[in-house]
Parts: sequence; C-alpha cells; structure tokens
Amino acid sequence: MECDTFKNTLQDLSSLAHQKVLLAHSGGVDSCVLAQLLLNEKISFVVAHCNYQLRAEASDADEKFVIDWCKANQISFFTKRFDTELYKKRHKQSTQLAARNLRYYWFDELKQDHGFTILLTAHHLNDQFETFLMRTTRGTGINGLLGIQDTDWIQRPLKEIPKSELLAYANRNQIEWREDQSNQSDDYLRNEFRHHLVEPWLKAHPDALKNFKTTLNHLTEADLFIQTQLKSLKKQWFQDTSSGTEIAVAALNQLPQKAFCIHHWFSDKGFSAKEVIKLMQTQKGKVLTSSSHRLIREHKTLVLCPLKKSKKTYFPINLNGVGEELPISLQWEELSSSAKIIWKAHQAALDKKKLKFPLFLRKYEKGDYFYPTGMKGKKLLSKFFKDEKYTTLEKESQWLLCCGDAVVWVIGKRCDQRFVSDEKSEEILLMQLEV
Repeated sequence: MECDTFKNTLQDLSSLAHQKVLLAHSGGVDSCVLAQLLLNEKISFVVAHCNYQLRAEASDADEKFVIDWCKANQISFFTKRFDTELYKKRHKQSTQLAARNLRYYWFDELKQDHGFTILLTAHHLNDQFETFLMRTTRGTGINGLLGIQDTDWIQRPLKEIPKSELLAYANRNQIEWREDQSNQSDDYLRNEFRHHLVEPWLKAHPDALKNFKTTLNHLTEADLFIQTQLKSLKKQWFQDTSSGTEIAVAALNQLPQKAFCIHHWFSDKGFSAKEVIKLMQTQKGKVLTSSSHRLIREHKTLVLCPLKKSKKTYFPINLNGVGEELPISLQWEELSSSAKIIWKAHQAALDKKKLKFPLFLRKYEKGDYFYPTGMKGKKLLSKFFKDEKYTTLEKESQWLLCCGDAVVWVIGKRCDQRFVSDEKSEEILLMQLEV
C-alpha cells in the first residue's frame, strides 16, 4: 500500500492527461520511479536524456540504459551529448552550473520545436532540504528558502517524497536504475552538504524531513501572504501613465520595511533596493539605468520605464512635401502677411528670408539655447525646460525645429524671436502642429 504522499502524487499525475509531457530522465532511481508512475497512470510522455560525457563509459552506459528502457516500453525519446568541459571553460562556470544550463537550454529548444507544455523532473524532498540549507548559508529571503519551486513549464511531482521512500518503492516494484558513482564523491558542493551534513543529521533525527516539510508549508503560506500584500500596495501606489509607471516618493518613504518592499518591486527590473533608496534622496533629473529599464527621479515621483531601442533623432523637412515621414504631425504653408494676427503655441509664423535651409527636426542636445519670444536675450533650453517644469521624459520627447545650429521653434511651446515674422515680412512660412 502506498503512503498518502504517493497517493497525492498519483492524483497530480492524473492532471497531466491532456498535456504534452517531456520527462527529464537521467537513469537514476528518482527518474526511473517517476517514469514508472507515469506508465502506471497511462500518462503519455516523451523522454529527454542528457549525456554530459563527464564519466567516460559510465555516461554512455546511462544513455544506453535509458534508450533501452524507452524502447522496451515503447516510449519516444530524445538524447543529446554535451561537451560539458568545453562549455564550462568557455563560460567560466562550475561543472554543476554548466550542466544545468546546458540541459535547460536544450529542454527549452525541445519545447519550442515540438510543442511540449510540461517538463517533469524527479527532484524529491531531500533535494528540497539540501537546497534550503545551501541557500540559507548563502543568504536569502523567504522566497529563496522555499526551495525548488514549480513553474507553468517545469513541474516536480516527487518534491514532497523523501528519497528513502523512492528507494523503497523501486525495490518493492523491482524497478531497475543506474547508480551515478559521482554522487559518492565530494567534488561538488551539494555532495559535500549531503554526505557531511544532511545524511548524518537525518540519521540522528529521523523526523527531520517530516518537520522540514511542515516548515516549508508554513514558509509557503507566509510568502503567499507577503506577495498578496506587496501586490496590493503596488496596485495602490504604482500608477501607469503614457510615459511610464509613476511611484510617489513620499509613499515609499512611509513604508516601515522600505528596503524589503523596494527590493521585491524593483529587483526584477535590475535595480537594488540600496540604489533606489539613494535615488529617492537625490534631486530631480537623476536617472538609474539597468539592462532593461530606467528609473527617473522627478519632483515628487520616481518614473519607471523600459529602455527603448535607439531611434532616429534627426529628420530633414522637405517643404515641397516629398521626403521621409516625420515623427510628429507637422503641416506648413506659405502666407503673404502676418499683420495683426496672434499666433498660438502650436503655430510658428516664420520669416522665410531669415531661415537657413533645410529645416530639420531633432531632439534636445546639451548646450542648446534660443531667444524666446516675449523675452530679452537668449536662454539655455535646459533652463527653459526647468522653468516650464518639464519632467525628464517630457524633455527627452520634446522636438525642436532647427536650421543650421539654431533652434527656431521649441515645437508647441515657444519660437526664437530672431526668426518670427512681423509686418515687414514678405514671405511667411507658417508651421503648425496638429493638436
């Protein structure tokens, strides 16, 4: 008679009946038990076996064992041989990390090429316990202590079953498997933990795994509660706008566990809590950049926005109407006189004879200046933007109409008085921004 955990596992396996299942099969006792359980439950699946070529003839024997088993049970299979040592050297990784990366890259390729919807691995409760201890010594939060977690793609049906029960099941049901002799060495960190810490501890404390599973359940419940609260606070304080996501600095500063919350909200965007908190204490206009996002300090908010791919920022204007498409909706026409006409901000009535052609559109560059209409003397555009209370993103999105080195019109805002038309102008070029 199977234990309750095995019964729960069998129920979970029955839910896979309508999935396209890929089983990672090493030939070890864990994956052999899982493969047999799938067979018993009549779950259709395909096997994927990795030969890392790390143990010479033994690795090839593992591969042959899995292939023979698949053929005997009429199970389709994939096998792949990896040059793990070469990959390890090229990428400067440990053997275990290199092997892990190689197999999961391959599994993802199989998923894309063949439409698999679920990948099953045979990790068990002892694996969870070892992962828990290893992560504890490295420093981790609650989420890290939860061990090896399932995803929509990767499922681990045996994760609550101790290794001893898997061995007992295999022996009771006369399931054959291959023993990986490298598991007996201390060459790998996980093996050190297993041989010198986990196994002696479990021998001295037989209920340790049972108690650990209870602890894991408590941690899972705590993490679910924390994630729910974080999601609720984020929904309350993160406001999506056309320019990005705005977060009130005052709200973040009121958090009793500020660093903890900020870590959960910003770490997946490439920002540490420490640098975000430092940004909150700086002046407007400061920017943090990660590989995927920018975080901008505005007057009262932080603005989070994804990095945009480099786009063209220079567009010549052909007044004859033939040329490339402009990034804004701009129209123009020629007039004979501008006497007694009051132009609006979305219009620029320019003296054509004062302009140097071609006209073109571009974005702001450091050091730009102009002579604003209604003012005396010149003004740096950076100062103009500050006076107009531009945000960093607004400044970056502002288009300028230019000729030569001169800014003719801060489009939609203000013209340079050196180029505007008056009653003496003979040829007037009226530029209009559609609003």
